[in-house]
Amino acid sequence: MAKIIGGIGTSHIPAIGNAIHKGLQAEPYWKPFFDGYPPVHDWLATARPDVVVMFYNDHGLNFFLDKMPTFAVGAAAQYASADEGWGIPAQPPVGGEPALSWQLINTLVDLEFDIVSCQEMLVDHACTLPLKLLWPQGDWPVTIVPVCINTVQFPLPKASRVYALGKAVGEAVAAWGEDQRVLFVASGGLSHQLDGTRAGHINKRFDLQFMDSLLTNPEWATQFSVHEIVEKAGTQGVELLMWLAMRAALTAAGPSVRKVHSNYHLPISNTATALLALETA
Repeated sequence: MAKIIGGIGTSHIPAIGNAIHKGLQAEPYWKPFFDGYPPVHDWLATARPDVVVMFYNDHGLNFFLDKMPTFAVGAAAQYASADEGWGIPAQPPVGGEPALSWQLINTLVDLEFDIVSCQEMLVDHACTLPLKLLWPQGDWPVTIVPVCINTVQFPLPKASRVYALGKAVGEAVAAWGEDQRVLFVASGGLSHQLDGTRAGHINKRFDLQFMDSLLTNPEWATQFSVHEIVEKAGTQGVELLMWLAMRAALTAAGPSVRKVHSNYHLPISNTATALLALETA
């Protein structure tokens, strides 16, 4: 049977990709951000995941405002890297895990989640940057299953619905009959707003409360409506829903988790950047 080893939440700002490409990791602006990752690299070297289930949001590459599914699951054998104009160098294609993809799809549909099944799918920086941050050297040693959650266009899924989705994904992985080690990764956030009268909005207090809740009370954020989350975390800060899905997925391995490492730094490109690695008990 598959073994759920843990979960990681990380920011995915496009500028990170350019910083990596230009070798700016030691520059004063970037160093506090990149210094958060070596302890997670060490843990991954020991944990040795085979498959990453990636909770992320598409930025117009596969879905745009005229066609925006609430939930979509990739079921491809390979995912090519592309992006939407940020100048980030394309990454090599990453292998998929179709057998696990269909395990998720069949389970979610049976549980009455209306999802889009994608047998062809491109991946943007929200998917490739976490992989590059977690495995900065050489080829990525994992296959992936992308799970896309709409945080772009209203109506957005409620936090409680996203938690239920993550829990169902975790249960589907736990029931997978393959001897594989599975890591859940949440890509996005935390608080930020890129436009409007509140452009630059960051809410450190709420971010830290949210990160702490993932250890002590994982359903804490489900008390808030989508509009309340936008008020607290910003219009793009709703990407924290990916973190919520990741934590919910870990409940399939047991009620408690252990914190491996965390980092919180602001701002990077008007965003509160965060990193949290959790290990199943």
